[in-house]
Amino acid sequence: MSNPYVGILVNDSLYAGIPLGNTKYEAIPFYEEAGKQYGVIPCYFRLQDVLIDKMKVLAYVQEGLCFEQKWLDLPAVIHNRAIYLDHASYQKLEEWTKRGVILFNRWNRYSKLHIHDILLKNDSIRPHLPRTYPATFKNMKIMMSAYDSLIIKPTNSSIGRGVMKMDRNVRSWKLIYPASMKISNQLWRTVSFRQYLPLTLRRKIQSNTYMIQQRLPLATFDGRPFDLRISAQRGASGEWGITGMVAKVASRKLFLTNVAQGGEVRALPDILSTEYPHLNQEEVLHQITEFSLRVARHLSTELPYLADIGLDIGITSDGLPLFIECNGKDQRYCFLEAKMQEIWKATFFNPIAYAKFLLDGGIPPL
Repeated sequence: MSNPYVGILVNDSLYAGIPLGNTKYEAIPFYEEAGKQYGVIPCYFRLQDVLIDKMKVLAYVQEGLCFEQKWLDLPAVIHNRAIYLDHASYQKLEEWTKRGVILFNRWNRYSKLHIHDILLKNDSIRPHLPRTYPATFKNMKIMMSAYDSLIIKPTNSSIGRGVMKMDRNVRSWKLIYPASMKISNQLWRTVSFRQYLPLTLRRKIQSNTYMIQQRLPLATFDGRPFDLRISAQRGASGEWGITGMVAKVASRKLFLTNVAQGGEVRALPDILSTEYPHLNQEEVLHQITEFSLRVARHLSTELPYLADIGLDIGITSDGLPLFIECNGKDQRYCFLEAKMQEIWKATFFNPIAYAKFLLDGGIPPL
């Protein structure tokens, strides 16, 4: 009998690059290697490649050194690595699950406010959350009266796009905002104001959904704030585990730590040794790990078949973990940038291991 197939749902651009070997940071060879280890065959397809009435899919499958398109029975287990934002796509994915397909990380672009609201329900997580509200004019005034530094961000963006910062000066406020929503944006603008919110800020929060947060007291490295990208994944046992963590340090020019916005990656132990030698490294790492697992487990109680996420976690100068946000589709490339090759590889192996667990009838524990 042939090995069972595991589906990898991908977007159009990645799909087009598979036969050319041009898939950027999505390391297809690692999926293939993992498939051999766990006795399954990865196959790659898009939403439009599925004929749900016939339970068939036209997918890429590796044959020798090449990838060929084949009609297959729709795999019983699929890992979602694509992002779909429209309701029609959501309904299609719902139809798959109604027909018995297990699609983990089924919906991987959740509103940041929705994630915040879920985490607020957990008494042990709540103290680690920044004060957060929808960015209405009323809430802006409330937060400005309570804090000297604020972050305003779109509730559905990623990799730092559209994030703004407001700081209180002696008699006024200063707003720093990007000139565009493009990932490649290099131009940042500044406007000072006293009582009335700047027109550009008013237009943004009226035309799109933003949230406003207190700016967290993040620990620093070389005078620059940093946070951690933590890969939390289910693996061969079905349990949540921490695959790896890497520090992201803001550039000298900007307040964002995102690598796509000019941040740089560092190993956390190196930062702690250099900047915080008084802290117990083992204890700090343990606290971060336990907190991240607590977040992942709690989120999975309300987000069905959540299995592969990237958490942005900050720490204070005392080593206390602080929640920043959850990425439903972890880009993983921070580990590659940090030359953490084995951890980067493991982030691709774990989803295949978890798929095998599900194919064998495993029930994921909460």
